[in-house]
Amino acid sequence: MSDRGSAKAPASSAAAPARPKRPRIPAVLLKFVIAVSSVLLVLYLVVHMLGNLQIFFGPENIDGYAVWIRTILEPLLGNEGFVWVIRVVLTAAVVGHIWAATVLALRAKRARPVKYAAGNKVKGNYTTRTMRWGGVIVLLFIIYHILDLTTGTLNPNGEHLAVWDNVHADFAPGRWYVTIWYVIALLAIFFHLRHGLWSAVQTFGWNSNKREPILKAIATGFSGLLILGFLIVPISVTFGWI
Repeated sequence: MSDRGSAKAPASSAAAPARPKRPRIPAVLLKFVIAVSSVLLVLYLVVHMLGNLQIFFGPENIDGYAVWIRTILEPLLGNEGFVWVIRVVLTAAVVGHIWAATVLALRAKRARPVKYAAGNKVKGNYTTRTMRWGGVIVLLFIIYHILDLTTGTLNPNGEHLAVWDNVHADFAPGRWYVTIWYVIALLAIFFHLRHGLWSAVQTFGWNSNKREPILKAIATGFSGLLILGFLIVPISVTFGWI
């Protein structure tokens, strides 16, 4: 006689554990997007910083630079065509950077349902939290900077292509709070840029234990010089050095 109560289903018929779903977009691709967009943004920052330094050569130089950059490839692209190409590329880089970073951050949060212990949280999350909140400050600064010195909406002078007058009106001694805001935002960009450059080096596979200290020093030094080049303009205007 068969014992129904003790009958067991064959092992082959047992339900297999559900396999975790693979992300639609591989993490390595998201990191690649962050790295490439970072390179594009850094290149723009270098050129932008060098352009800003034209202000130390007088109003003719800085205003002339603003006109010149809008007339590059003018027969081909028309007036300001080159500037609009740069704006489109930068917008794509910023959107791609934020999108990829947000996706990776959300995945990391879902993959860590248990909170860190106190010690590990300080060590493991310091850089991540700095990058996230620093990224928010940078984004707000970009929006403000566009409304201030690009469109002239928030600028006291706000005249198109009158860079010298706009910058001096913006960072006048009486508007010291604007200078402080720029300093804070640029310091946030420094920390964000320094870590971003280091992450890009790792993403592209250029890192090694032997080269790590040198590469970190290069990332810190490069970021410091770049941000110093931006900081010197509002500070110099506020203190009347130019």
